[in-house]
Amino acid sequence: MDNDKIGQIIDKHQGKASSLIQVLLEIQSENHWLPKEALERVSEKLQVPLTRILHIATFYKAFSLVPKGRHEIHICVGTACHVRGATRVLETVQDLTGIKPGETDSDSKFSLETVNCLGCCALGPEIVVDGKHHGRITPAKAEDVLKKYE
Repeated sequence: MDNDKIGQIIDKHQGKASSLIQVLLEIQSENHWLPKEALERVSEKLQVPLTRILHIATFYKAFSLVPKGRHEIHICVGTACHVRGATRVLETVQDLTGIKPGETDSDSKFSLETVNCLGCCALGPEIVVDGKHHGRITPAKAEDVLKKYE
């Protein structure tokens, strides 16, 4: 991510330190992760210590300090989804993508994460791909969903 784009994001928020989290979210959205160079630029422009930025970036699960895939898959393994077969869905997604939770595939196409609840318990098991919710997922339906992102 180039410095001009980072500058545009910061300028959009009037360079206010109070907008730090929103700035980081926008950089994460554009880039799929937060490179060190981007964090250093944000630190300089917002006049926020890099250590504070790193603390925030490592505290919130929405941020990543390592590259993520173009498509982020989140699978709910909370109680309601678990009892409805989320484990089988997770196993299927792992087999199809070749990655485990917390990993990104070698061509940066997919990243996989598990979550404890997506807030749609009545629709479980549920997966979210790039922010789009897919409910009542079976292993076969999970394969159909992933094919849309190839």
